[in-house]
Parts: sequence; C-alpha cells; structure tokens
Amino acid sequence: MEKTVSDGLPIPQRYGAILTIAIGIMMAVLDGTIANVALPTIAHELNASPASSIWIINAYQISIVTSLLTLSFLGDMFGYRRIYQYGLVVFTLASLLCALSRTLEMLTVMRILQGFGGAALMSVNTALIRMIYPQRHLGRGMGINSLIVAASAAAGPTIAAAILSVATWHWLFLINIPLGLIALVLALRYLPANTHKSQQRFDLPSAVMNALTFGLLITALGNYAQGNFNWLLAAQLVALLVIGTAFVRRQLRLPVPLLPVDLLRIPLFSLSIGTSICSFTAQMLALVSLPFFMQTTLGLSEVQTGLLLTPWPLATMVVAPLSGYLVERIHAGLLGGIGLAVMAVGLFGLAYLPANPSDLDIIWRMVLCGAGFGLFQSPNNHTIISAAPRNRSGGASGMLGTARLLGQSTGAALVALMFTHFSGSGEHASLMLAGILATLAALVSMLRISTGKSAA
Repeated sequence: MEKTVSDGLPIPQRYGAILTIAIGIMMAVLDGTIANVALPTIAHELNASPASSIWIINAYQISIVTSLLTLSFLGDMFGYRRIYQYGLVVFTLASLLCALSRTLEMLTVMRILQGFGGAALMSVNTALIRMIYPQRHLGRGMGINSLIVAASAAAGPTIAAAILSVATWHWLFLINIPLGLIALVLALRYLPANTHKSQQRFDLPSAVMNALTFGLLITALGNYAQGNFNWLLAAQLVALLVIGTAFVRRQLRLPVPLLPVDLLRIPLFSLSIGTSICSFTAQMLALVSLPFFMQTTLGLSEVQTGLLLTPWPLATMVVAPLSGYLVERIHAGLLGGIGLAVMAVGLFGLAYLPANPSDLDIIWRMVLCGAGFGLFQSPNNHTIISAAPRNRSGGASGMLGTARLLGQSTGAALVALMFTHFSGSGEHASLMLAGILATLAALVSMLRISTGKSAA
C-alpha cells in the first residue's frame, strides 16, 4: 500500500519527487513554444498553409486551458500522484505520435492529445509540491517551480534552434520520449500519495461547460487579436456570455465546485489570483510588443532582439529561488508588492527609452522587469497554494495554471488592441499599459498584508 504524507517527504525521497516534477513541468512548458521556430518547415513538409499551421500551436494551448480545472478536480478526487503519472504517459505517447504524423490534421489531433497530457502535469504539479515540502519550506519548492517554468519558457526557441540545426522537426517531439520515461520511473518511485481525497462526485455537465467557457474565451481573444471583428466573433461572445453565466451559476450551487468559487471567497486566495493574472498580462504585453519595437523602430536583427530579450528570463531564474527562501521570513504580500513595483519601474523605463538607446540602456531595464517578476512569482504561488485547505490543493493548483494562461492570452490580445488604436506607437502604448497593470497589481498585493493567514 502507498504511504501517505502529512508534512513533507524525507530528504532522499524529496529530491527524487521534485526532480520528476521538474522534468514534467519543463516538458509541458517547453512544448508550448518549442514548435514555433519550426512552423514554416513543418507547414512546407505537410503541404499546409502558414495560416493553418498556427493550429499546431493553438491546439496545444486550447486543450490545456479547457481541461486544466477538470484535471485538477480529478486530482482532488483520485490523487495528484495518479493524475500526474497518467499525464506523463499521455504526454509521452502523444509526443511519439506527433513525430510520426504525416498530415497537418493528424499532427493537430496529436497536439490536442499532448495538450491534455500537459494539462494533467500542470494541473497538479503545485499541489504535489505542497505534499513534497514541509509547510515551513514550501516557499523553496515554489521557488524551484518558478525557476523551471521561467527557464523552460526562455529556453524554448533556443533548444528548438539547436535541435533543428542537427536534426529534423520530428525530434522536437521525440526528445520528450526519454525524458518522459525517466520522469515516469521517478514518479512511480518517489511521488507521495494524497493524505486527504475529496469525496465529491465528478460533475460531467460542469466539465463540459468549463471546456466550452474557456475554449470560447481563448478563441474569442485570438480572433479579436487578429482583428476579426465579424459575425463569428459576435457569436463566440454571445455563446461565452450564455454558457459562462450558466457555468458560474451551477458552480455556486455545488458543495465542491469544479471552478473553485469556494476558494475565491477566501480574500487571500482571490487577491493572489488577481495579481497573478495582472502580472502575466503585463509580462505578455511587454514580451510580445518589444520584438516589434526592437526590429521595426530600432532596426535590430532577430538575433540581436533575442539576445536583448534574454536578460528578463535570466533575472527571473536567478531571483525566483531566492524569493522562495525569503517568503519563509517576509510576508508574501510585501515581497510581491515590492517585486511588482520593481517590474513596473522596468516597464515604464522601457516605455521611455531614449531615441537611440544603447544595449546597456535596454539590458538594465529588462533585468529590472525579470527580477521584479521573479521576486513576485514564487511568493504569490506559495500564497495561492497555502491559502487553500489541503484537500482542495488540486483546485488551487488548477486555478494557478489557469490564471497564468488567461493572463498570457489577455496580454497578447491587448497588444493587438494597442497596435490597432495607437497606430505608429502601439509598442509604447503596450509598455505603458503593462506598467500601469504592474503598478495596480503591486497595490493589490500590498492589501494581502492585512488579510487572514494561509490555510494549514
């Protein structure tokens, strides 16, 4: 029989458990961006148009966001360990089938399947970290998680370029097979079983409405971002309003809802989710608009642009683990507020760059943004997870991932809005809006200092 865990794992088992979490979340985050660089090549080999090849990316993202909360709920019911292991199996198998795809349609379907596997990994990874680390050291686990996410997001294009320089695009997916098998062996040996499981029955109508609500939201944002103001967008918005309203009303009647409205009634939890959405929206506003500014306005090459964007994730990678240690001594609301304020200073600095900036002018501002984001992210994730009761850790973990995806999707759509309404200065408007959002989030984060303590 599996052993349960009450307050963290002993040291040897803890290292094995956090290693499998690191490998799994690295693969899931990497595969959100690793195929971007190869899209033109894949489209050519599969006889697909450039526009239709975008579905290789969209299929993965949409399948994650539509299934994340459902899988986190199942984690509460059946165990985070089991959902994570199933996720590794599905993700690894789907990666093999992606590599074997010979048509765009087959590759798109396999990317949907891969997205479901990735969602299983993302939905319970922070819930598992809560079980792996003792409560007093939970911040360290969240710091490691933030480090892995930041490093994977930053390294995606670089790893893809390195693989494509020596192999075909199929190896972008085949590389997941040995990694997935290693992670699965580690998961079977080291991951802990749930101490408490939810006794609530699974509500299928809620799962369907959840998928439709978030699927419509993401596709509507995508259509809006591309300037498609037509009957299809109008129909999506009407359907989103009707289904979304019915979904929320149903959740309010359930004792343990799929959309954790019960957790959103906890002030500390809801404030932390709100600041998370704002921070990822601000980050995406900057990271999508800056390449246009650097290449169009400053006349830099793609390589120069990539190098000048790198200080942001590098600074996050350095600061995130440090802030994970600091949250054990300093209130997360204060740390997060300071981090978001530093990020806002960097964003406003980028918005008001001199006419002919040097590389150093850009680099120190990027470092401020990345360091501020890293200082905020680990304590905020710590607060989201620890503010929820232990038997609702899956719901909290799912909301954490959903907040990140919603923030990123909203940020990308807002860049399109800024480019449309501020012709010629869309980059400046995007960075200003990012700075304003980071400032507001810093103020909200400070409000958490006076809220109640985290759940046990």
